[in-house]
Amino acid sequence: MPAPLLALQDIILSLGATRLLSGAAIAVGAGDRICLVGRNGSGKSTLLRVAAGELLADAGIRFAQPGATIRYLPQEPDLSGFATTLAYVEAGLGGDAAIDRHRAATLLAELGLSGAEDPARLSGGEARRAAIARVLAPEPDILLLDEPTNHLDLPGIEWLERKLAGMRSGIVLISHDRRMLERISRATVWLDRGVTRTLDRGFAAFEGWRDEVLAQEQTERHKLGRKIAMEEDWLRYGVTARRKRNQKRLADLHGLRERRRQQRGPMKLRLETASAELSGRLVAVAEDVTISYGGRPIVRDFSTRILRGDRVGIVGANGAGKSTLLGLLTGTLAPDAGVVTLGTNLAMVTLDQRRATLDPTQSLAQALTGGSGDTVTVAGERRHVIGYMKDFLFAPEQAQTPVGVLSGGERGRLVLARAFATQSNLLVLDEPTNDLDLETLELLQEQLADYPGTVLLVSHDRDFLDRVVTSVIATAGDGQWIEYAGGYSDMLAQRGPAAAALAVAAKKPASARPAAAPAKRMTYKDRHALEQLPARIAALEAEVATLGAALADPGLYGRDPAHFARTSAALAAAQAALAAAEEAWLTLELLRADIEG
Repeated sequence: MPAPLLALQDIILSLGATRLLSGAAIAVGAGDRICLVGRNGSGKSTLLRVAAGELLADAGIRFAQPGATIRYLPQEPDLSGFATTLAYVEAGLGGDAAIDRHRAATLLAELGLSGAEDPARLSGGEARRAAIARVLAPEPDILLLDEPTNHLDLPGIEWLERKLAGMRSGIVLISHDRRMLERISRATVWLDRGVTRTLDRGFAAFEGWRDEVLAQEQTERHKLGRKIAMEEDWLRYGVTARRKRNQKRLADLHGLRERRRQQRGPMKLRLETASAELSGRLVAVAEDVTISYGGRPIVRDFSTRILRGDRVGIVGANGAGKSTLLGLLTGTLAPDAGVVTLGTNLAMVTLDQRRATLDPTQSLAQALTGGSGDTVTVAGERRHVIGYMKDFLFAPEQAQTPVGVLSGGERGRLVLARAFATQSNLLVLDEPTNDLDLETLELLQEQLADYPGTVLLVSHDRDFLDRVVTSVIATAGDGQWIEYAGGYSDMLAQRGPAAAALAVAAKKPASARPAAAPAKRMTYKDRHALEQLPARIAALEAEVATLGAALADPGLYGRDPAHFARTSAALAAAQAALAAAEEAWLTLELLRADIEG
């Protein structure tokens, strides 16, 4: 077996009083494809910095083959001090400078940058692309990548996958993008509770293997607990034997207790949404919606109908207008033309990708409680903020930690904690997966699957989209957006034929197109119904509230089961009538707006 180009052995490192790494190891050879996985805060980025030579471990061995070139992409690259993006990329070159400079310019062009950009004026996505060009340009022997897909759009992620697949470099990759991990990795290193375990297979096999390891640990902890209980029983009630033998068993018992103390189980994250009352059956209806900025169409003639319980994903390149479309569908932006009608009884909670709602000067506890008191209300139940923090893997001593010093993953968990503590029936998620570890993503997916309301989701995470959404709205360029049934993979399967059909339709001569539809009109009956329906909806809402309050009496069923049954049936009938009235009103209101427009 050839010697590794880079190896870490028995790495120990503490941050303050906290032991982060307790004997971690990793070895990288030419052409290796290793994914490094573990929970946020487990030390993955720290281990990668040790591998890159940027951080000195407290103990352990770091070996790098003499002459081997190693390039490291941090989560937050620093472009300060460079006049242009090309200068920044060239500063990381080595070897044949002329060839490398040409490759640097080519990579920047492939990533949509000219090389003349001022690094101080770059967006997060542009800075990330420049940093990727810097580490790829020298074609290093070892490539260490820490969350390379952060701030990249889907075309950028797919481009990076193709580039990495064609490189000869040994690669160590940290990423929350499951699809990239599955396609790139051929070995998996799991960093858990300070130590590493290695699986000689790619990420696709990791989760099953991890669950087997944890189950085995649980079995061993159970056996150890039983053995300790037996020894304690012997110590208390056993027949006294030779004193020397007793002292040895007592020492063995102390050793068993120490083993159990050191066997820390993995921390468990709890996610629990605080659901509001159900919204109306129709959540949002967009009819021929158009909006432009500076003469450029962002959304053009787009129509859709979103029903209660839908999970809608919105995808497209950076700058395509995903957040703008999200704003139109939620009523926070007004269209230049067309109509957006929102349903009734909506309680919306938004997760902003920039996490702008977080005040960096507030403490973690203040951010969760709103700055007052020490309790937070979750699903109608008041809980102490420390207990709620633990659900999201925050330690009690972090309660007074300023939000501004939290890591990206910790800020992501804090935003989730705040959102799930607020009652809602419409979740609006703008890039919720940024900086979240794989375990948190799994739990978020499970929670969204059980969420009784509606979800609008903007994401570049293809696997997350496939697991969560029921339909995808994707950009087709020039302000056009098309909705596809199913997840991201389903969209790709439908996209080619659909795009071809659209192109053929656009080329048809006017004579080949179907005749115009007859003009729409409202009858007297329609106009009368439109006038009367708001009052009927209000009456039905009041009836539903009254019946619901009656059923909330915990002693009703015991006192009068027949009355309980009649009230339950009446509530179901009133809810059905309310949904029908809402749908009829929305249909007529859209017809009226269409005619007047």
